[in-house]
Amino acid sequence: MTLRSTLDFLLHDWLRIGELSARPRFAEHSRETFDAVLDTCERIAREKYAPFNRLVDTDEPRFDGEKVVLPAATKAAWDAYAASGMLSAAQDYDIGGMQLPYTVEAAAGAFFGKASVSIGGGLLTVGNANLLMAHGTPLQQQVFAHNEFNGRFSGTMCLSEPQAGSSLSDVATRATPDGDDYETDPLGPRYRLRGNKMWISAGEHELTENIVHLVLAKIPGPDGTLVPGTRGISLFIVPKWLVGTDGQLTGERNDVTLAGLNHKLGWRGTTNTLLNFGEGRFTPGGRGGAIGYRVGAPGEGLRCMFHMMNEARIGIGMAATALGLAGYEASLEYARNRPQGRPMGAGGKDPAQPQVRIVEHADVKRMLLAQKSICEGALALMLYCARLVDEQHTGTPEAADDARLLLEVLTPVAKSWPSEFCLEANSLAIQVHGGYGYTRDFPVEQYWRDNRLNMIHEGTHGIQATDLLGRKVRMEGGRGLSLLAGRMNHTIEQALHRAPLAEHANALADALQQVGAATKAAWATGEPTDALANAVPYMQAFGHLVLGWTWLDLMLSVGDAADAASEGRRRAARYFFHYELPRIAAWLRPVAQRDRTCADMPEEAF
Repeated sequence: MTLRSTLDFLLHDWLRIGELSARPRFAEHSRETFDAVLDTCERIAREKYAPFNRLVDTDEPRFDGEKVVLPAATKAAWDAYAASGMLSAAQDYDIGGMQLPYTVEAAAGAFFGKASVSIGGGLLTVGNANLLMAHGTPLQQQVFAHNEFNGRFSGTMCLSEPQAGSSLSDVATRATPDGDDYETDPLGPRYRLRGNKMWISAGEHELTENIVHLVLAKIPGPDGTLVPGTRGISLFIVPKWLVGTDGQLTGERNDVTLAGLNHKLGWRGTTNTLLNFGEGRFTPGGRGGAIGYRVGAPGEGLRCMFHMMNEARIGIGMAATALGLAGYEASLEYARNRPQGRPMGAGGKDPAQPQVRIVEHADVKRMLLAQKSICEGALALMLYCARLVDEQHTGTPEAADDARLLLEVLTPVAKSWPSEFCLEANSLAIQVHGGYGYTRDFPVEQYWRDNRLNMIHEGTHGIQATDLLGRKVRMEGGRGLSLLAGRMNHTIEQALHRAPLAEHANALADALQQVGAATKAAWATGEPTDALANAVPYMQAFGHLVLGWTWLDLMLSVGDAADAASEGRRRAARYFFHYELPRIAAWLRPVAQRDRTCADMPEEAF
């Protein structure tokens, strides 16, 4: 089965996205327009991305003293992607968009992630522009966001600093009003920023005319001190090149300087940078300090930035999924063509018999089936989350609110579960290749390296787990968790009426009960230090519960179809319920017991 056939099944047979065409926003769309988008993206990914995946891994970004140098293939890929219109796919027609459902946009993005995740498909640029469309002024939208959507500009998100990675309350970048007239600038209240930002993806390059940095910084109080914590954080647009109100470059360079390139394990085709803001190398307006235009009210920066961060988290989950699928496809092809070993008969192995292909060995089938179960399940989850985004934006008020709350609960899982378990799938892809798997003669070692970054990208595993158990399952009195459990129970009830699915349905019901009980037990004392000491195993169990539900729901759409693809999905679901879902009990045991083995470990005992 190809990625395209899998997407067609998920989009049309399972999610029934054709029904979206009945909504006014998507009224001009049909199966034909959706297919045309997928056809275009599949072709661009095949022609402009996949052939250069190894090139961008080995020919890393470098600084020649004046600019960052990337392979020409990266520029060609960016130009093709921008020309396709996918940067503005979800936007209104009147600003050049397609008003495409996000579900279709996300599905199309899978082609690029699978072909070459580190060349990229504008994830941060689209997220940057979407944030401005939600929180920026009309002129900020016109000058910056619209030019990101058309591909002239690209975008970043600048949060972390060398001394403040995930702990954003400790950011030290300062933003001071730029002159007495700072509030009257048509592009927004104007400030001068000074500070450093670390791990900034796509922070410096020559792919676009301009780079729009969205920067978190603190505005000093009257006494010059910074407000402690996250309350003092504001958000600023800091362009690499200054622009006029017409969106054209003024020719004046802003005081944003590349301080260094980070050389990474994976995703090497995307620059990763340390940026200095306001070091004085460039002097816009005749003096140092990076010019930035405030977005939203002072102190509201983190709230605005979460708009982009949540999009990026779902995007990282899709990237991890696509890499898992790439490894699965490569290892399946290898297993079908690699002769090795002979079957074991009653009298042992017969050396006179020809070797069999390794795909015929039970243990290789196990590794392939594990990859299929994990990666196709993850793909379904990511598209389900994308479908919730469409529901949030175009559904009835009640349905939109339910979608919002479900996304709150599912976003930590959507980001983290594929990042962990599709990485595990990539490890199995290497194992299927044997010794060849860890050589550069085959692509699977690169897929693993690229994917290993995703457990850190956009909030580490531990942060996502703390967010899930500490906040998301308890928010609004636990309504989001109850809503998710209700949807799971609806699927369970339907599956119980189908004899082939009854065993899976009962297993999922038991797992749901275990997760619910462990959630209550974790918070029994009301002490966050007790509850959150085992947040990661809780998230692992929670994620497996969600994936079990996803597979059971998929089986309702597969039905009794006898084709090979349907049989493959049934076998993958069976694998998940027999081999993966039982892991939940072990993960939840320390959670329910509020086990402090790790939390109480004395530092000196290490």
